[in-house]
Amino acid sequence: MNTSANPRLTVKLIGVGGAGGNIIQQLQATDLAALPSMIADTNPRALDQWTHPVKVLLGEGRTRGLGSGGDPELGRQAAEDACAAIAEFCKDADLIFVVTGLGGGTGCGAAPVIARIAREANCLALCLATLPFEFEGARRRDQARTGLRDLRLASDAVICLPNQRMTAIFDQNTPVVDAFKLANNLLAQGVRGIWQMLTRPGLVNVDFAYLYSVVRGKNAESAFASAEAFGELRARDVVEKLIGSPLLEEGQLLTQSTDLLVSLVGGADMTIADVNKVMEQLQRRAEHSNIIMGAAIDEAFEGRLCLTVIAARQVSEPAVGIPQPRGTRPATASKTDEFETNFFEAPAPTRGSSRYVAPAPETTPEAAADFLQRQSGRPRKAGAKPKQQTLNLEIVSKGRFEKSEPTIHRGEDLDVPTYVRRGVALN
Repeated sequence: MNTSANPRLTVKLIGVGGAGGNIIQQLQATDLAALPSMIADTNPRALDQWTHPVKVLLGEGRTRGLGSGGDPELGRQAAEDACAAIAEFCKDADLIFVVTGLGGGTGCGAAPVIARIAREANCLALCLATLPFEFEGARRRDQARTGLRDLRLASDAVICLPNQRMTAIFDQNTPVVDAFKLANNLLAQGVRGIWQMLTRPGLVNVDFAYLYSVVRGKNAESAFASAEAFGELRARDVVEKLIGSPLLEEGQLLTQSTDLLVSLVGGADMTIADVNKVMEQLQRRAEHSNIIMGAAIDEAFEGRLCLTVIAARQVSEPAVGIPQPRGTRPATASKTDEFETNFFEAPAPTRGSSRYVAPAPETTPEAAADFLQRQSGRPRKAGAKPKQQTLNLEIVSKGRFEKSEPTIHRGEDLDVPTYVRRGVALN
């Protein structure tokens, strides 16, 4: 997609799973319809309902057209099966938006793989994800937590929207369908706002290089919010509306941010005083942030201001670009990780995974006979030879605990028998 502001910038969209497909479909009704976009899902019936030219069925031979069944591992394998098609779509792109909903099998499993493929194609991978409502249950909540960690590891930055925050902006009588639509609309606005920030020609441009410097290789978690205000007090009102957004936790995420990307759009009547008032209020809220500001004039914004902000903060995770093997967990999240401490309960501490048991010392028949004589306290008959016997012990499976983590206490693996750990010989 070439733009007048940056004719060399190529942006592509990928929607993953049901939520991602819905968001891509909504963007087809906006000025982003001309952007190359793709919908990837494990459910062929879901793909059939979208009127979109580029659709990829993930893991057709693996899932037999029945979807991922809520299994992230199956979703991951399905995305790996379609690796070539995804890589071909990402070819020659500068920026890839990966939009998805976390909690199910396809979003949690396939989205991190697709983000990784985008980065391997030398694209900036920016992921936008919704997180489940509380009423969706503990399983989806736990899968979303793991999926978000995997997504952070695989992408350059993640903008996450916990759906539960939406309860602050609609009443309890809102239909469930409308609640999900609202969350998808906000994520679609996020994609559109960032795209406009990068492509709209302005007095002070925020271009792709700025976005690249803010998120590339920093393993950042980002938040997005946008607000509009009208009238004489629009410079004050637009910041108050932005800070009150549930996406920014009433301004808390501005305070915690390390980098802040700001785009201000107004009509021909936008004054220097308007710009100063907006930036002064933001600087007071984000006094420790590296703030990058852009401003543009648009005749359609006569009498109003539109303020768009991307707030990025560091998270204490392993280095981006080195995805962990499946089944392992990253280091414990930092105390400032709002998503972990507020939306989910604190993660359980990780335990060691070693089950190493030292081999028995080498011995000889003579040494073994001498050892048995000392153990029994009786002299052995001349010429007697030790006889090897097999104990008739039943091998019992550990069942569902077969692959569980070891029980470590004071540095010892309690799953290893005591006589082995302490070197006690059995008669």
